[in-house]
Amino acid sequence: MSQLEQQMRHRDREMVPRFLVQAMFALMAASLAIVAYAQWFDVPNRGVLQEAPVVQSLEIVMEGDRMGTYTVTTLDGAQIASSADHKAGFLGVIGRVIDRERFVHDLSGNAPITVVRRENGNIAILDDTTDLRVELIGYGKDNVAAFAKLLD
Repeated sequence: MSQLEQQMRHRDREMVPRFLVQAMFALMAASLAIVAYAQWFDVPNRGVLQEAPVVQSLEIVMEGDRMGTYTVTTLDGAQIASSADHKAGFLGVIGRVIDRERFVHDLSGNAPITVVRRENGNIAILDDTTDLRVELIGYGKDNVAAFAKLLD
């Protein structure tokens, strides 16, 4: 065996140190133990969103075209926003989510969705046809503002 082969064999054996592999498995076992404890002893969930009461709502219809631009209209047909507007692209993102959810549920038509402002100031999108609930938390202020403007 050549000297290069011996070096490569030694290098391959030491590529990942043994203690690091043991630490990884210990971390996995600890995580499993914590989850099992929480499940077996009914530890209450933390960090779960509590839905506040609705203080304002608006029913809208979102229609998209082949280019991915979504228009937002009221139930009487008046256009109030478009995803092509400045800082309103998130309207199109949510429009695609709703279209996809309706496709998965094999629903046709363009039923209205409801945009709500909750007592705690959060904005949410509710689609009663698919039971989709999107609480706009952690999407960025411009994205939330695109829907908050609809309520103002």
